Amino acid sequence: MSTLIVALASMIGFVVAYNTYGRWLARRLFQLSPEAVVPSHELRDDVDFVPTRRSVIFGHHFTSIAGTGPIVGPALAVFWGWLPALLWVVLGSILIGGVHDMAALVISLRNKGQTIGEVAGRLITPRAKVLFLAVLALALSVVLAVFGLVIAIIFAIYPESVLSVWIAMPVAVGIGIWVYKKGGGLLGPSVFGLVVLYGAVYFGAYYMPISLPENSTGFFTPVVVWTLILLVYAFAASVLPVWLLLQPRDYINSHQLYVALALLVIGLGVASVSGSADLMASAPAIAKAENVPADAPPILPFLFITIACGACSGFHCLVSSGTTSKQINCETDAQAVGYGAMLLEGALAVLVILACCAGVGMGRVERTEVNGIGEYANVLAADGTVVTGNAAWKMYYRATKADGTPGGWADHKLPQKLAAFIDGGANFLATIGLPLKMAVAIMAVLVASFAATTLDTATRLQRYVLQELGESVHVKPMTNKFIATGIAVAVAAVIALGVGDKPGTGGMVLWPLFGATNQLLAGLALMVAVFYLARRSKPFAFVAIPMVIMLVMPAWGMTYDLVYNWIPQEKWTLTLFGFGILGLQAWMVLEGVLMWQRCRGVLEAPIAGPASSTSESAAAS
Repeated sequence: MSTLIVALASMIGFVVAYNTYGRWLARRLFQLSPEAVVPSHELRDDVDFVPTRRSVIFGHHFTSIAGTGPIVGPALAVFWGWLPALLWVVLGSILIGGVHDMAALVISLRNKGQTIGEVAGRLITPRAKVLFLAVLALALSVVLAVFGLVIAIIFAIYPESVLSVWIAMPVAVGIGIWVYKKGGGLLGPSVFGLVVLYGAVYFGAYYMPISLPENSTGFFTPVVVWTLILLVYAFAASVLPVWLLLQPRDYINSHQLYVALALLVIGLGVASVSGSADLMASAPAIAKAENVPADAPPILPFLFITIACGACSGFHCLVSSGTTSKQINCETDAQAVGYGAMLLEGALAVLVILACCAGVGMGRVERTEVNGIGEYANVLAADGTVVTGNAAWKMYYRATKADGTPGGWADHKLPQKLAAFIDGGANFLATIGLPLKMAVAIMAVLVASFAATTLDTATRLQRYVLQELGESVHVKPMTNKFIATGIAVAVAAVIALGVGDKPGTGGMVLWPLFGATNQLLAGLALMVAVFYLARRSKPFAFVAIPMVIMLVMPAWGMTYDLVYNWIPQEKWTLTLFGFGILGLQAWMVLEGVLMWQRCRGVLEAPIAGPASSTSESAAAS
C-alpha cells in the first residue's frame, strides 16, 4: 500500500495547494480581473493571437510544458532514491514552479503578449532584454536538439509508437478547419480524434510498427533520419497559423494523454492494493553511497537540476509568455492554465517516480522480435519466476556494468531511463487486464507525444525569440518568420547531428548542459517577476526566495561541471556553452542589482502601440 499512499498524499497536496496558495496568488498578489483586455482580443490576428476557450488552451499549455522533461528528469534522479525526488517535485511545483509559470503568464498578458525576455528590457534595462533573449536562444537551441533526438530514440526503440504520433497531424488539421473555419463544435471531433489515435496505437502495436532500416555504418541511421523528419515537421508547425495545427494537435493530444494518465493511475492503484507493486521493497528511499557510481555528481545541487520540468523549469516561462499568453481568452484563466497546469505536471512527475521504482519492481520488461513485430514479457529467473523487487530495479539502476565490473555515471544512458518509465508504467497497466504489448505501446506513445508537443511549441518559441532578438540588434532579415524558423531548425540540426562522437549523439552530449541552462532561465524569469512586483510596490518575497534558489543551484551545478568534468576531460563544446551562459546570467543579474534602487515603486514606461489594457490599471490599484 506504500505506493498508493504516496500517490494519494501527493495528489491531495496538489489539490489543496491549487485552492489555497494558487487562489491567493491569483486574487491577492496578481489581482486577476475578468474585465481585463487580454492580448488575444486586443491584437487578434488569427495566426498567433487567437482567443481560445480555457479547456483548449489548458490542453495546449500542459502538453507543451510537460514534454519529456517530467519523465526524463525523475527517471534519472531516482538513482539517488525516490524520496528526495518526490519531495523536490511536490514542494518545488507548489512553491516555485507554479509561481514561476503563473508570474510569466500574467506579466506577458499585461504586456501585449510579449515574451518574458522582451519585457525584461522595460522592467530592468534594455541590455537585460538582449542578454535574456540571447540566453533564451541558446537554451531553445539545446531544447530543440535534445527533444528532437528523444523522439527519434523512442521511434527507433519502440516502432509501435510511430503511427499514432504521426496520424495526429492530419486529424488535428481537420479539426482546426472544422472548428475555426466552419464554426463546428469540439465534442464530436474530440471523441473522433481520440478513437482514431487509440486505434492507431492498437494497429501500431499489432500490425503496423514503422521502423527504418538500420544503417549503423553511415550517417543516415534511423535516429538521424527521424530527427531530420521531425525538424521539417517542426518548421511547418512554427509558420502555420496556430489554430490550424499546433493548437488542435495539442488539444486532441491532451485527451489521449489524459486517458493514458488515467489508466496509469488506475493501474497503480490496482497494483498497490493487490500487493504486486511495493515501493519500499523495489527502490531505496535514499540510496546508499555504495549503490551510486563513484563519479556521479553530488545530489546537492544536481537533484534540483536533473529534475526540472516536474518541479520548476525555465522552459515554462517561454511557453507561458510565448504562445499561451497570446491565446488566453480571459485573464482569470491564468490561475488554471499557469498554476494548475504546473501542478498537473508535478502529478505526472510523481507517477514517473512511482513507475520507475514500484512499477519497475514488478518485473523487468524484455523485448523480442517476431516477424518484425515486438513481443514483450517480464524477465524470468532461473527457477522460472519473474524477477521482481530490488533485483528488477537494479537491472535499470545499478552502480555496475552488466558484466559486474564497476560502472560510471556515463554508463547510465538516457534510453534506458526512458525504458524504465515505459516498462514500469506498462507493468501498472497490465494489472488492469491490458496485454503487456498494448501497455508498452500506450506508454511509448505517451512519451513520444509529450515530446512532440514540446518540439513544435519550442520551434515556434525560438522563432519569436529570434525575431525579437533580430529587432533588438537591428538585423532585419531575422524578423521574418520564415528566416527565423529556418535558423532555429538549422541550428538545432547542427547541434543534434554534428556534435558528438557519431551522428545523432549531439543532443545527448549537450544533455548535461540542458538541465542547468533550463533552471537558470527559471531564475532569470523570476527576477523579472520580482522587478514587476517591486515597481508596483507589491510584496515580492514569495517570488524572490524561489528566484535565489533557481539562480544559485544551477550556477553551482554548472560551475561544478566546468571545474570537475568538462575542462579536465577537454569537453570544449560543453565548456564554451557553459562559460557563455554563466557569463550572460552574471551580466543580467548585475544589470538588475544596479537598477534595483531606482526602480522600486516606479512603473516602467508603457508599450508603444494600442492603448494599455485595463489589466495594468487594475494591477496598479
